[in-house]
Amino acid sequence: MKRVPLRMCAGCGEMKDKRELTRVVKSKEGEISLDLTGKKAGRGAYVCPSLECLKKARKSRRIERSFSCKIPDEVYDLMEQEMQKHE
Repeated sequence: MKRVPLRMCAGCGEMKDKRELTRVVKSKEGEISLDLTGKKAGRGAYVCPSLECLKKARKSRRIERSFSCKIPDEVYDLMEQEMQKHE
């Protein structure tokens, strides 16, 4: 039996199948963006593909903690806009 890779959502804290989640990636240059393909290079954090979970992760600063850096509001706003397009 093949093991399913599980990841924790930075918003709700639930363990889910990696393929069900949206990846937030931090590149070597320190640029943070949504990775909808799951193939971008860099450190990843995962969030449910819902605006609600992204907002929870923003409020609790969980993504910032996993990347150990401050994320500007503009970056969060861009991620929220992108998430709305894909809902």
